[in-house]
Amino acid sequence: MEQQFWQEKWNANEIGFHQDSVHPLLEKHFASLGLEKGDRVFVPLCGKSSDIICLQKMGYEVVGLELSEVAAQSFFSENNLYASINDAGEYKRFQSAHIEILCGDFFSVTKEILGNISAVFDRAALIALPPEMRKQYAEKMQYILNSDVETLLIALEYPDSSVNGPPFAVFQKEVEALYGGWCTVELLEKADTEVKGTPCHEMAYRLKVS
Repeated sequence: MEQQFWQEKWNANEIGFHQDSVHPLLEKHFASLGLEKGDRVFVPLCGKSSDIICLQKMGYEVVGLELSEVAAQSFFSENNLYASINDAGEYKRFQSAHIEILCGDFFSVTKEILGNISAVFDRAALIALPPEMRKQYAEKMQYILNSDVETLLIALEYPDSSVNGPPFAVFQKEVEALYGGWCTVELLEKADTEVKGTPCHEMAYRLKVS
Protein backbone atom coordinates (compact mmCIF):
# COMPACT_ATOMS: atom_id res chain seq x y z
CA MET A 1 0.00 0.00 0.00
CA GLU A 2 1.15 3.55 -0.64
CA GLN A 3 2.43 5.44 2.40
CA GLN A 4 -0.28 8.06 1.95
CA PHE A 5 -2.95 5.37 2.44
CA TRP A 6 -1.71 4.55 5.95
CA GLN A 7 -0.99 8.15 6.89
CA GLU A 8 -4.55 9.10 5.98
CA LYS A 9 -5.97 6.18 7.96
CA TRP A 10 -4.15 7.23 11.13
CA ASN A 11 -4.82 10.93 10.64
CA ALA A 12 -8.55 10.23 10.24
CA ASN A 13 -8.54 7.68 13.10
CA GLU A 14 -9.86 5.05 10.68
CA ILE A 15 -8.00 2.25 12.43
CA GLY A 16 -10.35 -0.70 12.43
CA PHE A 17 -7.24 -2.82 11.81
CA HIS A 18 -5.91 -1.90 15.28
CA GLN A 19 -6.53 -4.48 18.02
CA ASP A 20 -6.56 -3.33 21.64
CA SER A 21 -5.80 -6.74 23.12
CA VAL A 22 -2.52 -8.63 23.16
CA HIS A 23 -2.42 -11.26 20.44
CA PRO A 24 -3.08 -14.70 22.00
CA LEU A 25 -0.61 -16.42 19.67
CA LEU A 26 2.11 -14.07 20.93
CA GLU A 27 1.41 -15.08 24.52
CA LYS A 28 1.24 -18.75 23.55
CA HIS A 29 4.25 -19.15 21.26
CA PHE A 30 6.80 -16.37 21.72
CA ALA A 31 8.64 -18.23 24.47
CA SER A 32 9.44 -20.97 21.92
CA LEU A 33 11.97 -18.59 20.34
CA GLY A 34 14.20 -19.16 23.36
CA LEU A 35 15.35 -15.59 23.97
CA GLU A 36 17.19 -14.21 26.98
CA LYS A 37 15.91 -11.36 29.13
CA GLY A 38 17.10 -8.09 27.66
CA ASP A 39 17.22 -9.36 24.08
CA ARG A 40 16.04 -6.89 21.45
CA VAL A 41 12.80 -7.69 19.64
CA PHE A 42 11.80 -5.95 16.41
CA VAL A 43 8.09 -5.28 15.70
CA PRO A 44 7.69 -4.01 12.11
CA LEU A 45 4.73 -1.81 11.12
CA CYS A 46 3.79 -1.80 14.80
CA GLY A 47 1.11 0.92 14.96
CA LYS A 48 0.21 1.40 18.62
CA SER A 49 0.00 -2.32 19.34
CA SER A 50 -0.47 -3.61 22.88
CA ASP A 51 1.91 -6.42 21.93
CA ILE A 52 4.79 -4.00 22.50
CA ILE A 53 3.86 -3.65 26.17
CA CYS A 54 3.46 -7.42 26.45
CA LEU A 55 6.95 -8.00 25.05
CA GLN A 56 8.43 -5.38 27.37
CA LYS A 57 6.76 -7.04 30.37
CA MET A 58 8.31 -10.34 29.26
CA GLY A 59 11.67 -8.67 29.84
CA TYR A 60 12.73 -7.71 26.33
CA GLU A 61 13.95 -4.50 24.76
CA VAL A 62 11.45 -3.64 22.03
CA VAL A 63 11.98 -1.59 18.89
CA GLY A 64 8.97 -0.92 16.69
CA LEU A 65 8.95 0.65 13.27
CA GLU A 66 5.91 2.64 12.19
CA LEU A 67 5.23 5.04 9.36
CA SER A 68 2.77 7.26 11.25
CA GLU A 69 3.92 9.64 13.99
CA VAL A 70 0.27 9.82 15.08
CA ALA A 71 0.40 6.10 15.90
CA ALA A 72 3.65 6.44 17.85
CA GLN A 73 2.41 9.43 19.84
CA SER A 74 -0.83 7.60 20.60
CA PHE A 75 1.04 4.53 21.83
CA PHE A 76 3.06 6.41 24.43
CA SER A 77 0.17 8.65 25.46
CA GLU A 78 -2.36 5.83 25.87
CA ASN A 79 0.10 3.77 27.90
CA ASN A 80 1.05 6.74 30.11
CA LEU A 81 4.69 6.53 29.07
CA TYR A 82 7.01 9.50 28.67
CA ALA A 83 9.04 9.32 25.48
CA SER A 84 12.03 11.38 24.47
CA ILE A 85 12.02 12.29 20.78
CA ASN A 86 15.11 12.67 18.62
CA ASP A 87 16.25 12.24 15.06
CA ALA A 88 17.92 9.02 13.93
CA GLY A 89 18.99 9.64 10.36
CA GLU A 90 15.81 10.01 8.32
CA TYR A 91 13.73 8.56 11.18
CA LYS A 92 12.18 10.13 14.25
CA ARG A 93 12.87 8.02 17.34
CA PHE A 94 10.39 7.93 20.23
CA GLN A 95 12.14 6.33 23.20
CA SER A 96 11.03 5.25 26.67
CA ALA A 97 12.30 2.66 29.13
CA HIS A 98 12.98 -0.55 27.14
CA ILE A 99 10.75 0.61 24.26
CA GLU A 100 11.47 2.68 21.19
CA ILE A 101 9.46 3.34 18.05
CA LEU A 102 11.13 4.54 14.89
CA CYS A 103 8.90 6.55 12.58
CA GLY A 104 9.64 6.35 8.89
CA ASP A 105 9.79 4.08 5.86
CA PHE A 106 10.35 0.40 6.62
CA PHE A 107 12.01 -0.17 3.27
CA SER A 108 14.77 2.33 4.06
CA VAL A 109 15.72 1.01 7.50
CA THR A 110 19.25 -0.28 8.12
CA LYS A 111 20.87 -2.64 10.59
CA GLU A 112 22.67 0.32 12.11
CA ILE A 113 19.42 2.15 12.87
CA LEU A 114 17.71 -0.94 14.33
CA GLY A 115 20.59 -2.14 16.46
CA ASN A 116 21.29 -5.77 17.31
CA ILE A 117 18.01 -7.63 16.75
CA SER A 118 17.52 -11.01 18.44
CA ALA A 119 13.98 -11.76 17.24
CA VAL A 120 11.02 -10.41 15.29
CA PHE A 121 7.31 -10.42 16.01
CA ASP A 122 5.25 -9.86 12.86
CA ARG A 123 1.52 -9.97 13.39
CA ALA A 124 0.48 -7.12 11.13
CA ALA A 125 3.25 -6.25 8.67
CA LEU A 126 3.33 -8.99 6.02
CA ILE A 127 -0.46 -9.26 5.90
CA ALA A 128 -0.78 -5.48 5.53
CA LEU A 129 1.04 -5.54 2.20
CA PRO A 130 -0.39 -6.39 -1.24
CA PRO A 131 1.21 -9.27 -3.15
CA GLU A 132 3.59 -7.11 -5.17
CA MET A 133 5.14 -5.66 -1.99
CA ARG A 134 5.45 -8.85 0.07
CA LYS A 135 8.50 -10.13 -1.84
CA GLN A 136 10.20 -6.76 -1.34
CA TYR A 137 9.33 -6.93 2.38
CA ALA A 138 10.82 -10.41 2.81
CA GLU A 139 13.97 -9.39 0.91
CA LYS A 140 14.38 -6.41 3.23
CA MET A 141 14.02 -8.67 6.26
CA GLN A 142 16.69 -10.97 4.84
CA TYR A 143 19.00 -7.97 4.51
CA ILE A 144 18.54 -6.61 8.05
CA LEU A 145 18.48 -9.88 10.04
CA ASN A 146 21.59 -11.75 11.08
CA SER A 147 21.91 -15.52 11.10
CA ASP A 148 20.00 -17.43 13.80
CA VAL A 149 17.48 -14.60 14.34
CA GLU A 150 14.01 -16.06 14.80
CA THR A 151 10.60 -14.63 13.90
CA LEU A 152 7.14 -15.37 15.16
CA LEU A 153 5.03 -14.62 12.09
CA ILE A 154 1.23 -14.45 12.13
CA ALA A 155 -0.49 -14.83 8.76
CA LEU A 156 -4.12 -15.15 7.66
CA GLU A 157 -5.75 -17.59 5.29
CA TYR A 158 -9.17 -16.96 3.77
CA PRO A 159 -10.71 -17.26 0.30
CA ASP A 160 -9.23 -14.42 -1.73
CA SER A 161 -12.58 -12.99 -2.78
CA SER A 162 -14.18 -13.01 0.68
CA VAL A 163 -12.38 -10.02 2.26
CA ASN A 164 -11.27 -6.75 0.76
CA GLY A 165 -7.77 -6.39 2.27
CA PRO A 166 -5.82 -5.23 4.07
CA PRO A 167 -5.34 -7.45 5.94
CA PHE A 168 -4.53 -9.76 3.05
CA ALA A 169 -4.54 -13.54 2.92
CA VAL A 170 -1.03 -15.00 2.83
CA PHE A 171 -1.14 -18.76 2.41
CA GLN A 172 1.43 -21.25 3.65
CA LYS A 173 2.77 -21.85 0.14
CA GLU A 174 3.57 -18.14 -0.20
CA VAL A 175 5.18 -17.95 3.26
CA GLU A 176 7.44 -20.85 2.28
CA ALA A 177 8.26 -19.20 -1.06
CA LEU A 178 9.11 -15.86 0.60
CA TYR A 179 11.17 -17.22 3.48
CA GLY A 180 12.09 -20.82 2.69
CA GLY A 181 15.23 -19.94 0.75
CA TRP A 182 16.90 -18.30 3.76
CA CYS A 183 14.89 -19.48 6.79
CA THR A 184 13.60 -22.69 8.22
CA VAL A 185 9.81 -22.40 8.27
CA GLU A 186 7.83 -24.22 10.97
CA LEU A 187 4.04 -24.03 11.29
CA LEU A 188 3.26 -23.82 15.02
CA GLU A 189 -0.51 -23.50 14.98
CA LYS A 190 -3.56 -23.04 12.77
CA ALA A 191 -6.27 -21.23 14.73
CA ASP A 192 -9.79 -20.17 13.88
CA THR A 193 -10.55 -16.45 13.82
CA GLU A 194 -12.48 -13.97 11.71
CA VAL A 195 -11.64 -10.88 9.69
CA LYS A 196 -14.29 -8.28 8.95
CA GLY A 197 -16.93 -10.80 9.95
CA THR A 198 -15.54 -13.55 7.71
CA PRO A 199 -14.31 -16.81 9.27
CA CYS A 200 -10.68 -17.53 8.46
CA HIS A 201 -7.55 -19.18 9.81
CA GLU A 202 -4.72 -17.52 11.67
CA MET A 203 -1.40 -19.23 11.08
CA ALA A 204 1.52 -18.96 13.51
CA TYR A 205 4.95 -19.67 12.01
CA ARG A 206 8.38 -19.87 13.57
CA LEU A 207 11.06 -18.71 11.14
CA LYS A 208 14.78 -19.06 11.80
CA VAL A 209 17.41 -17.42 9.63
CA SER A 210 19.71 -20.17 8.39
